[in-house]
Amino acid sequence: MNKNDKSFLLAKYRDYAQLIKMRLSLLVVFSASMSYLWATHRNVKPQTIFLLSIGGFLVTGAANVINQILERTSDKLMKRTRLRPLPDERMHVREAMIISLICGFAGLYILLKINLLCAILGCTAMIIYGFIYTPLKKKTWLTIVPGAIAGSLPVVIGSVAAKGGISAEAVTLFLIQFIWQFPHTWSIAWLQNDEYNKSGIQMLPSGGKCKGTAFIIMISTFLMVPAAFLLSMYESAGIHVCWMVALAGLILSVFSYAHYKKQSDKTAVRLMLSSIAYLPVILIILVIEKML
Repeated sequence: MNKNDKSFLLAKYRDYAQLIKMRLSLLVVFSASMSYLWATHRNVKPQTIFLLSIGGFLVTGAANVINQILERTSDKLMKRTRLRPLPDERMHVREAMIISLICGFAGLYILLKINLLCAILGCTAMIIYGFIYTPLKKKTWLTIVPGAIAGSLPVVIGSVAAKGGISAEAVTLFLIQFIWQFPHTWSIAWLQNDEYNKSGIQMLPSGGKCKGTAFIIMISTFLMVPAAFLLSMYESAGIHVCWMVALAGLILSVFSYAHYKKQSDKTAVRLMLSSIAYLPVILIILVIEKML
């Protein structure tokens, strides 16, 4: 293999990594895997967690490709996304469609090897994200609701992989992650609002970057504190763990309140970063408790 071939393969790998949104896909795999570990109660099956990780990664990648195909015109107008393979015209739409189909069908087949319900939930998440959340972004800020549903289903899939059905634990963790999606997504949307306006994407409530929007973000964040005690109500975790999860939600709420007071990009960045830290922290706490 000569130098040109290596350069071509490296460039193609980078394009595919951008197309499937590698970091987002890995975060989804992490959430599903941690949920599986939490639900197994030490009865971990390496083959199942392997299938869950690969299948979840491929299905998420397929959904992300659908998202980029549908948003390629909008992506061309935004600085953050204009150098993606499709808007930059380094890749033809037909190639992206083929990748999406391969990843989607392969991922669902792998999830089916775990159980039928995992495959159904994976397919549901992919359809909601690709064909409901994505087109609604140009119509209403309420698109965050189907987006939050799709983004929270991986923890249910992880639990279903362990238990074979939807348990109270799965529903509880789904609700916590569902609420988390709002401050997390809106803090990012606050920072990207000008770019979104260029492409006609509506993500922020109350007409954009204003006190009303900051207030709604703050209220959604505060909901994460009482949501933590659902874990105890449905006997999914001990009360001491619930207090730790509630504390994490309270810390996030402090950043959200600071953003409400100042309504600046700097406070939005702090809220975004704290929200990114929140999810792995609580998942690790939950898994450690079950493993001890």
